[in-house]
Formats: sequence, C-alpha cells, structure tokens
Amino acid sequence: MLQPFYHPHLIEAGLDEVGRGCLAGPVVAAAVVLPKHYLNPLLNDSKQLTKAQRNQLRNEIAEAALAWAVAEVSNGEIDEINILRASFLAMHRAVDQLTLRPEHLLVDGNRFTPYPFLPHTCIIKGDSKFMSIAAASVLAKTYRDDLMERLSEEFPHYGWAQNVGYPTPIHRRAIEEFGPCQHHRMSFKLI
Repeated sequence: MLQPFYHPHLIEAGLDEVGRGCLAGPVVAAAVVLPKHYLNPLLNDSKQLTKAQRNQLRNEIAEAALAWAVAEVSNGEIDEINILRASFLAMHRAVDQLTLRPEHLLVDGNRFTPYPFLPHTCIIKGDSKFMSIAAASVLAKTYRDDLMERLSEEFPHYGWAQNVGYPTPIHRRAIEEFGPCQHHRMSFKLI
C-alpha cells in the first residue's frame, strides 16, 4: 500500500526519472504534487504497470494533481555532464516548472543534488512506497515512451518503439549495422 505523504503538514512534490540506462534519447523526470487525500488503487511504480494502465493513470494524475511537470535532459547534455548529474538536472527542471511551490521534495533513489532552498528526502524504491513518487514515475515513463515511439518512426531499425532506447540485443545489433544516430548517447558503451 502506497503512503500518501512523508510530511503530513507540508506541500510535497514526488520526483522520479526514467531512462538512465538507455543508450539513446533523453533522461526524463517528473515532479507531482498530489492532494493530501488522493487515492487511486491502481497507482504503483510504473514498472509494475501495463502500458494501458500507465496511460490511464497519466490522465487521472494530470487531472487530480495540484501541480505536475515533466522535463528532459537531452542525450547531448548527458554526454557533457554524465547521466547521474543529468538525472538530477531533469528533476530540477521539473520542479522549476511546477505552478505550486512545494515545501519538501520526495526523491526516488539514494542521492540527489539539493534543490535551492527546498529540503528533500531520498527514498530508495520510493516509487513503490509513496503516491507522489509513483505518480511522477508514471508521468515520466509515459512521456518518454511516447517520445521514443515518435523517434522510432524516423529510425525504425533501432527498435525504439519496443525497447525505448534500452540496450536490447536488437538495439545493439542495429547500432553495429547502421551506426549510432544523433539521438544516441555517445559517452555510453553503445556496443
């Protein structure tokens, strides 16, 4: 059962990212502020849900949230600053876009670069423990999956419509055969 909040008297934003282990595309993060009494029995870590469930939840979260935002850091930026810093930057960019200023950030994971003047708490496997982080994981994943599907129309041989940029055998074989494209992270071991 997901917990509704960490601090009951603060405005909390849950943060999560997706795409850290991918060979191509941006890393994407979302920030979500849910109402204190929000309840959705379907909500869970996005990796535990089907694509149809994630898409259903995306709309429900967007309607119910007090504020939400999705942000990305490009593959070029990832190559410049590294994937860990890029993940934190994507989360910061998502917080920057929130229309309601949170008083506390709940971050999925064990590390985070502090956001200026906002306290945070890192929660390992937070997307399976707190509603706001789970909601952020759903919004980040659906956004990124849709983006990679669109990119796959231009670059179908990499299989991004199915692997969304992760290092599957099909993706690696396509890189060997066709070489990388402008969406690949050149700082990663592509083959």
